[in-house]
Amino acid sequence: MSKWVRIIVMMIVPVGLLFTCQAMAQDNAATSPNDQATAAPPVPNGTAPAANRETKAVGIPMDPLGIADAMGRPFTVAFIIASVIGVWSVVERLVVLRRRRVIPKAFVERFLMHLRAGRMDKSEAIAVCQQNQSPMADIFMHGVRKWGRPSVEVEQAVIDGGERQVSQLKKGLRVLSGLSTLSPLIGLLGTVVGIIQSFNEIAVTGAMGQAQTLASGIALALLATAVGLGIAIPAMAAYLFLAGRIDSLVMEMDRLGQELVHLISAEALRERAVITAPPTEATSTQRPRKPVPE
Repeated sequence: MSKWVRIIVMMIVPVGLLFTCQAMAQDNAATSPNDQATAAPPVPNGTAPAANRETKAVGIPMDPLGIADAMGRPFTVAFIIASVIGVWSVVERLVVLRRRRVIPKAFVERFLMHLRAGRMDKSEAIAVCQQNQSPMADIFMHGVRKWGRPSVEVEQAVIDGGERQVSQLKKGLRVLSGLSTLSPLIGLLGTVVGIIQSFNEIAVTGAMGQAQTLASGIALALLATAVGLGIAIPAMAAYLFLAGRIDSLVMEMDRLGQELVHLISAEALRERAVITAPPTEATSTQRPRKPVPE
């Protein structure tokens, strides 16, 4: 539960900050016409000069608050939530996929060395794996439980344990894959909504040729797509990077698992017993030679 609580908190805090910044931006936008009205000198006949009318033209905003205000609250909240989830997933996977956490070098070397030297039996090997609790130790434990069985059974146990660990390693990648797919779609939806707003302004007010009247719809159409791609591209890059790291870890885990099979299977134990058997036992079993008659 604590993990989900942290995720919810990380999602709520940026949204609250966004609402505060958006409210400040709206207040500034509401007070700016009054400031311009007080600063502008009165003009006879109640008509504003052309220069003042031209200065009211507003372009597409480039600052974060302006972008958030132009896209609107629904799209801004959706993009912020997607960004927080993406950053959280990348950081969490980078921590989980550290090589020294997945395949502890000191543990693996010491474990295999004791098995080669014959200084560890089945119960001791299981206890050592349970104490380490790394993904590689879990794979070793699946194989050690089949100690002395045929190599096919030991190898299948190692494969089953490896599949479970690979599934755990890839758990966070689905989030990044989903973000890289959904973020451009949200941006495309914003583009469609912005175009609809622009055509609605043209139809209602006859604003053809008045760019300042169509600025809000055009800004939404362009900014939503840009922000969606800005989230999707890093998410896809992080997905490819983490997938490559998982592939390299899986190859190393498979190699170590095969080495374990060659050490604890029935064939390996039988071969080791024959090699380490003292030579006197072999000679004592030979039949005495009969004397050759002259």
